[in-house]
This record gives sequence, C-alpha cells and structure tokens, in this order.
Amino acid sequence: MYDISVAVLTGGRSQRLGTDKVLLRLHGEWLLERILNSLAVLSNDVFIVGNDRPEFEALEVRVVADDPAGQGPLGGIYSGLKAMRHPRGLFVACDMPLLNLPLLRYMILLSADFDAVVPAVGDLIEPLHAIYSQACIRPIEELLQRGEMRVSGFLAHVRVRRVTEDELSLFDPQHLSFFNINTAADLDLAQRLTEPAGRQRGGEG
Repeated sequence: MYDISVAVLTGGRSQRLGTDKVLLRLHGEWLLERILNSLAVLSNDVFIVGNDRPEFEALEVRVVADDPAGQGPLGGIYSGLKAMRHPRGLFVACDMPLLNLPLLRYMILLSADFDAVVPAVGDLIEPLHAIYSQACIRPIEELLQRGEMRVSGFLAHVRVRRVTEDELSLFDPQHLSFFNINTAADLDLAQRLTEPAGRQRGGEG
C-alpha cells in the first residue's frame, strides 16, 4: 500500500443515462463495489464522496458528504481533499469500470514532487482520474467562493505533472482507464468490455 488516500466521487446526476450511476451493475456486480475493492490494494484510506445513502452500508467504507453541496465534481474533490487521512489522494469517478492498477501505481510514484498528477490525451486532461495533494485545497476554495466550478480551473495555481499520452499508452494503449458511463450506449459498451473471458470465447463447449 501507499501513503495516499483514495476518493471515489459519486455525485453525478446521471441525467443522460436515465438511471442512477451509483447503483450501476455490470454482469450482476455492483460497479461501485468493484471499483472500491480494486482500489483497496493501493491504500488504507479508501472512501466515498457524495450523499450518504442506505445502499452504502453494505460497503463498509467511510462516506464523506459534499461540503458545500451542489458544487459539482470540483466540490467533490474539495470535500475529498479535506477528508483525506494522507497528504495526497487519488480521485476517480464511480462510473469508471476499466481502471488500470499499473497506471495508477505509476501516477502515485510520480506524485511525490507535485500537487497534481493528471493524465493528458492531446489537449484534453482527465481531472477525475488524477492525484491531488492538500495544497490544492486553498486554490479550489477560492474558485468555489467565486462561483467557478470548472474542475481544471485551479491547476494553474499548483505544481502539476501531466502524464503524457505516450506514458499512458505504456500501461493502457487504448486509454480505456478514462472510459466512463454517461449513456445507455456507454453502459452496453461497458458490458461488452468487461465480459468475462469465458463468455467472450463463446462460453462452454
């Protein structure tokens, strides 16, 4: 394990999907539980950020409320940073079924000398698959006080290490780590991409 916290953000509205992202299942397995279990090998401080709900009791993990509420993903990162038990934290969304542990370990190793480690594919960054230190709290707080909720808005004010496309491709050539489920079509694709190996070969016989 590493000297790092892990926060899984569950505050999305699921408007395009038409069903609650937090309760998504793939092949009968609760996606959120799958993510939490996979990330538990990285940290002794894995927690959920978002509104508490009865379903979370079965997960036996800490739940941290968005504070202030209604501030979108940036507010979720802010709440998670304040709740971390380690100086740095890995932040991912609850609808990412293809997280890549070798890539995450690489990002953790990079993070010692930076306040943010963020994947970048071309001109796009992946701020909801990133590592942030508690040095990010103040600049995020200033953004929220001004009513600005763009997730990447604070990065100009902290030490950032971008993980380049070439680096990402060493671990995840198709960049599936960043695939998230926003629509019914995404959910169908996620079901196919996570199909158990036996079924992909056509099952028994």
